Amino acid sequence: MSYPRVASLKNGEAFCRHLADSSIDLPFDEEVQTGPQSPLGRSLQVHDQSIGNRFCILPMEGWDGTPDGKPTDLTRRRWQNFGLSGAKLIWGGEAVAVRHDGRANPNQLLMTKANCGEIASLRQELVQTHEEHFGNSNDLMVGLQLTHSGRYSRPNEKKRPEPRTVQRNVVLDRRVGVEDDTAIFTDDELKQLTDDFIVAAVEAERAGFTFVDVKHCHGYLGHELLAGVDRPGRYGGSFENRTRFLSDIVEGIRGATNGLNIGVRLSVFDFVPYCPGEDRIGVPEPGNEPRKTFGGNSTGDGMDLSEPSRLLELMYRIGIRMVCTTAGSPYYNPHIQRPAFFPPSDGYQPPEDPLVGVARQILAVAESKKQHPEMLFIGSGYTYLQDYLPNVAQAVVEREMADSIGLGRMVLSYPDLPADVIAGNNWQRKKVCRTFSDCTTAPREGIVSGCYPLDPFYKAREERELLKAVKAKLQK
Repeated sequence: MSYPRVASLKNGEAFCRHLADSSIDLPFDEEVQTGPQSPLGRSLQVHDQSIGNRFCILPMEGWDGTPDGKPTDLTRRRWQNFGLSGAKLIWGGEAVAVRHDGRANPNQLLMTKANCGEIASLRQELVQTHEEHFGNSNDLMVGLQLTHSGRYSRPNEKKRPEPRTVQRNVVLDRRVGVEDDTAIFTDDELKQLTDDFIVAAVEAERAGFTFVDVKHCHGYLGHELLAGVDRPGRYGGSFENRTRFLSDIVEGIRGATNGLNIGVRLSVFDFVPYCPGEDRIGVPEPGNEPRKTFGGNSTGDGMDLSEPSRLLELMYRIGIRMVCTTAGSPYYNPHIQRPAFFPPSDGYQPPEDPLVGVARQILAVAESKKQHPEMLFIGSGYTYLQDYLPNVAQAVVEREMADSIGLGRMVLSYPDLPADVIAGNNWQRKKVCRTFSDCTTAPREGIVSGCYPLDPFYKAREERELLKAVKAKLQK
């Protein structure tokens, strides 16, 4: 199964011809406008605050904090790049654990009272960098993503899973070594974890963040609870119970802070886990359980947005106005979450043209926006568009299919893309992410994340040679 690389589609006409020939429905504007009144340059209003343009930086973990959860120089460099990007919404910077056992790796940032000052300085350095490049930060909004990694926790050793789950799952249990019910959170433990999120939010407010993201995506704990149909007790079974964790956290944050805003990064839909099949092309893994996919259809290979729509209604009722959308999980179905031509080391070859995955996410967000126009939606999955990202992004915003365009992997290689697009600067093709997936393969192999192929800083680091050796070994 072969699909043309986006880089081989040399102009917008060729790109649109491929979309038409492949029946891929993506909006596309031939001319990208520039300036503060352009579609991507216009401001947004939310929580009585202004966000200066339509670009958002998505949260990305770098595997480069200290063992006790403080930032290092590598972390600071990444956040400074977010500041110089020109994007006016910073969604969380990166995932920050609310306690040690919920860290996705032993170098993930940890929001505690002891670490608050260091994490506050990260935010301040981002803001200062932004002010140095763009004059002021009055219309810059910076939040912090709070998380517990649940099933994907590895708090002590990079290669040793220490999963905490909310229900059994045949395929996912097998992948992380869950053999009995001892890994499952009790209701009392989830109540304590709720309190831990609230304490971390208080610290985030003290550190100067405008909002916190209560993470509900990518198979981590909050997301898995949404699909906890087989879980007994207060946090499972019914829709009301499966959303109780989020509702209780939001209520607690409201009572414990001085007006801290709250957003949610949400996997709007999910598929069953995939694995390499013939020729390493991804296929649904045998033994999967489609009923445990939040926003998935009855067969686990398509969308059903009815429950996500109910969740968005609930979010609005409890005061949430910002939703940062994504899909699925990088651990078990990355082709729907971050479409790529080149899979990471533990992945599989794409079972569809990656542009289909981009279009699916854009469609899901557009439908959600249509049903809930009162909410602000940040879209994801745009990096694979590569040279044509600005054309599609502008078309999406103009057609009110999303309010803001989220950028993840792309800003590791091309951090100043938002500023270049809005200013009308020359497009820097040599910096455009081509989804080589080294930024994912590296942490999968215990190496700090970064753009090793395109960022001169990471190209020059000794970890690049280590990564090349690991990849060569895996390909044998």
